[in-house]
Amino acid sequence: MFRYAKNLFVVMACGGLLWLTVGSTQSENVSQKVAAPDKDRAQRSEAMLAQAATSTDALMDQWSRAFKEEDWIGAEKKRHKIVPPADNTVVLKGEQGSGDTYGQFTKQDILMWEREIEKLVVGGSRIFHDSELLGSQIAVSCDMCHPDAANTHPETYPKFQVQMGRVVLLRDMINWCIEQAVRGEVLEPDDPRMRALEAYILAQRKGTKLDYGRH
Repeated sequence: MFRYAKNLFVVMACGGLLWLTVGSTQSENVSQKVAAPDKDRAQRSEAMLAQAATSTDALMDQWSRAFKEEDWIGAEKKRHKIVPPADNTVVLKGEQGSGDTYGQFTKQDILMWEREIEKLVVGGSRIFHDSELLGSQIAVSCDMCHPDAANTHPETYPKFQVQMGRVVLLRDMINWCIEQAVRGEVLEPDDPRMRALEAYILAQRKGTKLDYGRH
């Protein structure tokens, strides 16, 4: 009887130990299951923070580069002689603005006109003096033959151009120079670089009498 009771106690004790072990294991599994979503959320949060940091860094880098380029107009004007645009403040005097198709103009309008045309012309100067922006394969820029757009004579176009054997516009001659002298690829008529180059070359001859067809 005693031996039976002792064996039963051992069995019960072992059973209890087994139950405790199983119970402990189940509890750990439950804890792990509960902890798993928390871990996933933490990982997702870390990933989101990392992504946000990367995006922020990219935006800051973009802003920094934009800020550095903010006064590129002033810097280019210091490097090269650029003829200023016409003074349009005269349209604000008297009754000149009252009957205009687009209505009355303000000082802000005049300033906006000046800034926009200057931005295009100064941008043309940058391209004119930069072989990389021109796409040159031999590191040649326009100013090597035409310092500050000298001897370009845009006022003589359209004219018969001997090199091409036909009547050409200024942009045609620009492309001929890019292809033959600069060793770059020709630009489409509406390419921003072509528009800027044409604007800069014309601006540098401000005040010159138009005389198309002249050689």
